[in-house]
Amino acid sequence: MDQFSLFNNEVNNSLPDDLLDYRPGFFDVGESHRILQVLLDTTPWKQESQQMYGRIVKTPRLTAWYGDESSYYRFSGSKFTPFPWTDELLHIKSKIEPAAGVTFNSVLLNYYRDGNDSVAWHSDDEPELGINPLIASVNFGQERRFDIRKKTDHSQKYSVMLQNGSLLIMKGDLQHQWDHQIPKSLKITRPRINLTFRVIQ
Repeated sequence: MDQFSLFNNEVNNSLPDDLLDYRPGFFDVGESHRILQVLLDTTPWKQESQQMYGRIVKTPRLTAWYGDESSYYRFSGSKFTPFPWTDELLHIKSKIEPAAGVTFNSVLLNYYRDGNDSVAWHSDDEPELGINPLIASVNFGQERRFDIRKKTDHSQKYSVMLQNGSLLIMKGDLQHQWDHQIPKSLKITRPRINLTFRVIQ
């Protein structure tokens, strides 16, 4: 798929389909705009803090955690208790589960207010997610670039522009062998909401 490109000088338009399944336009434009506005207006957004390089810093985005009552999540030494599912989130969940082939029990919402908000290189490899977790990422609002790089060889990098209404399924050993990020961009002025549906074990 030509949405993907290598960062180095090699020409390679192939998608590592054992790791990523990108589906632009999974939600149509009208529904995507409606969902974006509902989530902006009704989500109890919070800016979390985390320890990085020996000091506490605020994450450059707002987040909220939803899911089944038992789907606690630990990250950077903190334990997050989920809010109960909303009708809107259950609607999104019901649409993506057949595509993913997984029944999800939790979702992390990320609100990128503009191009100053980002997420640094990381992998979702916490023990609660199990071995080779399948994570479904849904995107509403401003298009943002999504990068992955091999942990053991940073010259192996791919990038894709995640469009409004798109679905990206991360699978295989991606979380164990690769890192991913959403970089900052001075050109971005509009908001984006990303939902990553997960299975907490």
